[in-house]
Amino acid sequence: MVKDLEKWATTNKVEYFLVSFVDLFGMLRAKLVPTRAIKGMQKDGAGFAGFAAWLDMTPAHPDMFAIPDPSSVIQLPWKREVAWVAADLWMDGKEVEASPRVALKRQLERATKMGYRMKTGVECEYFLTNPEGTALADSADVHAKPCYDQQALMRQFPVVSEICDAMIELDWGPYQNDHEDANGQFEMNWDYDDAMKTADRHVFFKYMVKTIAENHGIRATFMPKPFANLTGNGCHAHVSVWDKTGKKNLFLNKTDGLGLSAVAYHFLGGIMASAADLCAIFNPTVNSYKRINAPATSSGATWSPNAVTYSGNNRTHMIRVPDPGRFELRLMDGAANPYLMQAGVLAAGLDGIENKRDPGKPVHLNMYEEGHKVKGAKRLPATLHDALRLFEKSKILREGLGDELMDGYIKLKMQEWADYTSHLSEWERRHTMDC
Repeated sequence: MVKDLEKWATTNKVEYFLVSFVDLFGMLRAKLVPTRAIKGMQKDGAGFAGFAAWLDMTPAHPDMFAIPDPSSVIQLPWKREVAWVAADLWMDGKEVEASPRVALKRQLERATKMGYRMKTGVECEYFLTNPEGTALADSADVHAKPCYDQQALMRQFPVVSEICDAMIELDWGPYQNDHEDANGQFEMNWDYDDAMKTADRHVFFKYMVKTIAENHGIRATFMPKPFANLTGNGCHAHVSVWDKTGKKNLFLNKTDGLGLSAVAYHFLGGIMASAADLCAIFNPTVNSYKRINAPATSSGATWSPNAVTYSGNNRTHMIRVPDPGRFELRLMDGAANPYLMQAGVLAAGLDGIENKRDPGKPVHLNMYEEGHKVKGAKRLPATLHDALRLFEKSKILREGLGDELMDGYIKLKMQEWADYTSHLSEWERRHTMDC
């Protein structure tokens, strides 16, 4: 593990560092720091004005400092003289509690005190489009069911292989790349790991994919629903909880029908109890709700949930148990903040363990066709505004994430919602001009 960034940079011939943080809206912010100054940055941090990012601050707030975490450092495979490093935000000698990476640190500290260590993996879906984002990059990608289309996959081989080669070089353990359910959509998978490492890599992965696509003259987007007729971008999270050593999977029970332990079911119960409230951070944009509440797409299925249910190896549910000892959360989308997403999962899951929440019985139905038969299943919110109202009222998430983060996030997202509702769309003009 890297401890001294200056020494590491000398060994690896790095000339610059991107000292980066992610704001509440998931936007990656950075300063480009020459290696000659990184020692001072590691001690005191790179200075930022918090109001200039999506953080609940004003121009009157004092300087905010991003102190790099050397354990997260990554040398850019496509520009080896530059390295990226995740940073934690500090102000007035204290960590900024209303910042995403610090929020995840707090939940991990809470888990450690309880004797738990969460490991996660993510499945990041993205579209490759023209530079304007208005059409697919591959005009020949037109099949009604394009998932796993070998021809379409190989037409984008230069981009996909460069991303995968980078992950191999970084020792992430990538193991499969595929064309996804929508035309122009792709997914790349790498090994699961401790939650913070996965979150840091998730942040870097999005930056890497966008950059490599740009270098090839096209655009990559993780937007939840960039095309109305096509399946949206999910960001499925695979979750398991281990002991402090990371050697024993505490979710695993081989004698259970689904392979889950009592701890796993309580964790699952916590997620289900707070699922609708978590949508505000799992599905954080206006556009998100055009994915989870969408009609069938051109492929025949949305592959996204609209109700709070779980099952075995059945992709029509919000939570799937594909193998013993882990489960897959299928609610999150491509806009989810990598740190807040993991923090939200852990806050709800630990509440479930503490309060022994019962997830109920699994549902073994096709939710896309038989969902109406499931009595009492909670529905997911229909809009970002609905989700924010639920998030605001959640005592569980407020206790876990803290008032400072909750209130700041809600305030900024409500401003975004107000900006959206003040916008006149073409649909409104077409349908109401003759009123």
